[in-house]
Amino acid sequence: MDTKKVFERFTGEDIFIKTVRKAEIDGAQKAALNRKGNMLFNSGDIEGARRVFLTTGYTDGLVRVGDYYLSKGRALDALRMYWIAPDHKKSEPIIAQLSFVIQKLLKEEVSCNE
Repeated sequence: MDTKKVFERFTGEDIFIKTVRKAEIDGAQKAALNRKGNMLFNSGDIEGARRVFLTTGYTDGLVRVGDYYLSKGRALDALRMYWIAPDHKKSEPIIAQLSFVIQKLLKEEVSCNE
């Protein structure tokens, strides 16, 4: 899709349009970036590693970042990484926990309104 043509009608207007497009990188660049991401992760720069892994779509790296988030009690951030990876084995228990919490909150809301 030619995004320039899609947004031509908005020229001259003060707007910001965010488009999501996977970075186009070749295999050698991807491997180099993944190595850099692994170095960042191993040195403790989790957010830097996360940005690299999101750019390259490196599944194992995204899962490791998700595991890190989960170990720090950041279940929603972990779920996001697992979902993007995609790692259903790790995302489904978090989704089940969130579903349980939402159901419980809804039941409490109903009982308070009765």
